[in-house]
Amino acid sequence: MATGRSGDKNQLKLYSFWLSSCSHRVRIALNLKGLSYEYIAVDLSKDEQFSPEFSKLNPLGYVPVLVDGDIVLADSLAIIMYLEEKYPQHPLLPQDLQKRGINYQVANIVFSSIQPRQIPLYRRVRLPKYIEKVGPNESLAWAKFHNDKGFTAIEKLLKDHSGRYATGDEVSLADLFLAPQIHAAINRFDVDMVVLDLVN
Repeated sequence: MATGRSGDKNQLKLYSFWLSSCSHRVRIALNLKGLSYEYIAVDLSKDEQFSPEFSKLNPLGYVPVLVDGDIVLADSLAIIMYLEEKYPQHPLLPQDLQKRGINYQVANIVFSSIQPRQIPLYRRVRLPKYIEKVGPNESLAWAKFHNDKGFTAIEKLLKDHSGRYATGDEVSLADLFLAPQIHAAINRFDVDMVVLDLVN
């Protein structure tokens, strides 16, 4: 992890939680671009995201949050696109417009169709009513179902466009969203990625 001198007003600051896949994708972007930053841990298991200090940065109480001088950004995609525009080294989007569009699609599937439906245990989230009726143990099955569904769609989307990485031979935006989600799917939600043919 790239780190910088604490207290430097010009230093990028990343508010992050180690188990957060949203934070993970931003850390990958920062490191790929070779950017020094100060890591500030926000322990979601202790509800630190609801502290008055953090609420000033993001009233929603979500990580990650990036502070760049007077600029404060929340939401991983917004942060990554900001970094992409301000720091063009190691570009995360291909020049080819079709592949660029596919990167956007993959990112969207992960952050809107898979990740929000995982119902992480470290967040105080109300389960959907039908899961509450069946029982709390169904939350794992719920998360696994949406991981399976999302990754199946991604596999079909990438079938004719992948190389060493998701959309070619260079790491791109899609990979930043895929890598943390694949890790979570395997280690936390018991998804068989080999069956889905996304991990060899």
